[in-house]
Amino acid sequence: MLFLGFAAGLPLLLVFSTMSAWLRDMDVSRSAIGFFGWIGITYSVKVFWSPVVDRLKIPWLSEQLGQRRSWMLLGQLGVIAGVLGMAMTDPQSHLTLVAWLGLTVAFSSATQDVAIDAYRIEAVVREYQGAMSSMYILGYRVAMLVAGAGSLYIADFFSWSMAYAVMAALMLVGVVTVMLIAEPNGHTHEDADELEEALHHQLHLDDPHLRGLRWFVDAVVAPFVDFFKRNGRFALVILLFIGLFRLSDIVMGIMANPFYLDLGFSKTDIASIGKVFGFFMTIIGSFLGGLLVVRYGVFRPLIAGAVMVALTNMLFAQLSLIGPDITWLALVISADNLSGGFSNAVFVAYLSGLTNRAYTATQYALFSSVMTLPGKFVSGFSGVIVDANSYTFFFSYAALMGVPAILLAIYLWRRNLAEEPQRA
Repeated sequence: MLFLGFAAGLPLLLVFSTMSAWLRDMDVSRSAIGFFGWIGITYSVKVFWSPVVDRLKIPWLSEQLGQRRSWMLLGQLGVIAGVLGMAMTDPQSHLTLVAWLGLTVAFSSATQDVAIDAYRIEAVVREYQGAMSSMYILGYRVAMLVAGAGSLYIADFFSWSMAYAVMAALMLVGVVTVMLIAEPNGHTHEDADELEEALHHQLHLDDPHLRGLRWFVDAVVAPFVDFFKRNGRFALVILLFIGLFRLSDIVMGIMANPFYLDLGFSKTDIASIGKVFGFFMTIIGSFLGGLLVVRYGVFRPLIAGAVMVALTNMLFAQLSLIGPDITWLALVISADNLSGGFSNAVFVAYLSGLTNRAYTATQYALFSSVMTLPGKFVSGFSGVIVDANSYTFFFSYAALMGVPAILLAIYLWRRNLAEEPQRA
């Protein structure tokens, strides 16, 4: 899981903040960079093809490697091809091609994520899921350090083409891992079987000639029916909260590196403070989030995480007024990574409690898609907002976007308190 987490985390920044730094360094306009943020929407809509990854076999490859390993390998090969293509493309003269290659990387990476999530759940019993998740997150964060700080260092001393070529080579870590691990055994769930049979009967799909429709119902319809059946109409409130929780964080993320560069910091400054130092603050934040969930449950830490993310954006606004001060850069980035690690750890714990193990891959893809889709869409306009106003206005605006998440977190906490006597 450490190596699979590394393979999953490496492509993310290559089509997000690292790519935005590359484009800005190549004198691409901030408005165009902002629209590149829409490439990240691919991660937010992976729920639409997660049932295919979950159940459809790849000819020959699935027979040789198994369902999970074959889809992981296919996704990794797509990432390598896309990143190598970006390394050989000049964004100043072929910006559209860079966009298509970035989309290829994002689609392949999101496909790999779905397969890895399914593998993680099926590979070991429930008691070891915490250890699996911890190692996955550690590998993911190491990969983000490499794709963030590592790419900036290589670009500063060599070139951006060299940086992306090295990242493509590092994806071989995932390829080798997939070739060495064993395919997990699938698990059956009686409750899922009963739900699927009930859906077949209600939709009059008992005819064996309707096998294709039955597969679609089992793979696509049943996971969503299960979620709404367990939560009722309150499921809509849950989905709204999931969509808003990281809105403030994601919207500001696409402009972070262009902001540092425009403020006057060098790529080495950003790599040293923003990536290396920030990495350790993220780990500390994740550790604190996990401890508080154990001590107080998930809802009060959710409120704290939402407040921390919004307040961090105000620190960015203050930095935009102060200017290129290294001390303030370290303070702001420390706070940003601490709050990000804290809120993500707590939010993953919350999402894990919502998931039915019988449909974990598809339902988790649903939650993660809803979690990032609003932020990815709004982030596409971030460059336009900065160009039309200022970085100070933009970060203040991003902070205000975190207020609905705070209010919904408080509502969920109070609702949980009201339901505790009934559950007892």
